Amino acid sequence: MLRLLLLRHAKAAWPSGTLDLDRPLAKRGQEASLVMGTYLKSERLEPDLVVVSPARRTQETWERVQPFLGEIEMRRDGRIYEAPVGRLLDVLREMQPEARTLLLIGHNPGFEELAKLLIGEGDMDGILRLGQKYPTAGLAVIDFALDDWADVAHKSGRLERFVTPKSLGSGEDD
Repeated sequence: MLRLLLLRHAKAAWPSGTLDLDRPLAKRGQEASLVMGTYLKSERLEPDLVVVSPARRTQETWERVQPFLGEIEMRRDGRIYEAPVGRLLDVLREMQPEARTLLLIGHNPGFEELAKLLIGEGDMDGILRLGQKYPTAGLAVIDFALDDWADVAHKSGRLERFVTPKSLGSGEDD
């Protein structure tokens, strides 16, 4: 079985004159990242590999989540910065099967579209909430009854859960 953890970056600020790629996390985003890191640890959602967009806000999200998970191989991949769903699917299919649990940290609308494309069944409440909004720091946990990422296809996944800082009792979703 393969498991995909799709974590949208936490809430970012947009200081005047800052390029999109260089946007830092807002204070609320810093706090939400810690909430999600605590959740990942408490639920033993420990990835074998982490792939992160090069955007500052995704890197800062990972920097705050990582201490809860310990030393895990992390790769920056420019292809997932503001990526459309097709490119995200290509990146996913290129992953080595040794990475049984994969954590991607990136952006919307690509992450929401990827989750909708991959999910064929699972937690109905989570599917409905995900379909309405994929807020910052939202985490989709999608399982695949597959042995190779190259075999991931449309509706081949099962949504195990969809959590947000708000659903964990920590503030508002954005």
